Amino acid sequence: MNKIGDVLKSAREKAGLTQLELSSMVGVSRAYYADIERGRYNPSLKVLTRLADILGIDLNFLKLNDGNTSD
Repeated sequence: MNKIGDVLKSAREKAGLTQLELSSMVGVSRAYYADIERGRYNPSLKVLTRLADILGIDLNFLKLNDGNTSD
C-alpha cells in the first residue's frame, strides 16, 4: 500500500491540479511526480515539504501514513 502517494493524489485532485501543474509548481518532472503517487519513489524531504505547502498537508500526517517510516 502506498499511503503517501494516495494522500498526495487525493489532495492534488481535491485542489483541482493535474500532475503536470503540480510537478511544475514543485520543480520536478511530471513522470517523477507520477512515480511518487504510484509509490515507485519516495520524495526527498525538500520535495515533500514543497508538496505539503502547496497542497496544505501537514507533514506529520504524511509521516504517520508512510509505511516505510519507523517511530
